[in-house]
Amino acid sequence: MRGRHPAIARALGLPVSTVGLALRRLALGRLRALDPKPEVIRYERDQPGELIHIDIKKLGRIEGIGHRITGDRTGQSSKRGIGWEYLHVAIDDASRLAFTAMMPDEKKESAVAFLDAAIAWFKAHGVIVQRVMTDNGSAYRSRSFAAAIAAHGLKHKRTRPYTPQTNGKAERFIQTSIREWAYASPFPSSADRRRAMHPWLHTYNTLRPHSALNGLPPIRRITRDNVLGNDI
Repeated sequence: MRGRHPAIARALGLPVSTVGLALRRLALGRLRALDPKPEVIRYERDQPGELIHIDIKKLGRIEGIGHRITGDRTGQSSKRGIGWEYLHVAIDDASRLAFTAMMPDEKKESAVAFLDAAIAWFKAHGVIVQRVMTDNGSAYRSRSFAAAIAAHGLKHKRTRPYTPQTNGKAERFIQTSIREWAYASPFPSSADRRRAMHPWLHTYNTLRPHSALNGLPPIRRITRDNVLGNDI
């Protein structure tokens, strides 16, 4: 039967605690656990530039190596609340070629500046952007961002509310960048972390095997025949 565990307990003549324990062991403690999982629809654009995913990740500022590395908690409380840095990312749906920039905030001015820089960067590498996908953050709903989209002749797609997986390629890239760059080493400062960003991104784009690309790096899906430097 479908119902909450008190109702099931009454129907079976068992203590509520016994039924509750049994349901938790079966990972059925909540009714929604019985609902069918929505089908995950995976897609991939045919050509580079058809769709660029854009997103933002907040990163805590660094002032010295933390206690997780040193084991020394002396003065930790005084270092709290030193602020954030904002990693803006853009990743091409077809090739997974990625562009990043550290911006001062997640406001509309930074979002527009990053969009301009990303469009120019992709164009320099032979990718003409046609569509941009973002979440529903206030910067992406602003008139300034809409004007920038129109100025570039782009189409703007936004994710459905409460479905961040719609922008999943950006989310996965962010997790990869956090794991392999942002939190991979005990950086002494935020400046050191920023300096390490572009070398890591160059490796990601040109050398790192990508499982979704049959083990090839993103640059192998770009048809333009050129030599790419450390700016990629």
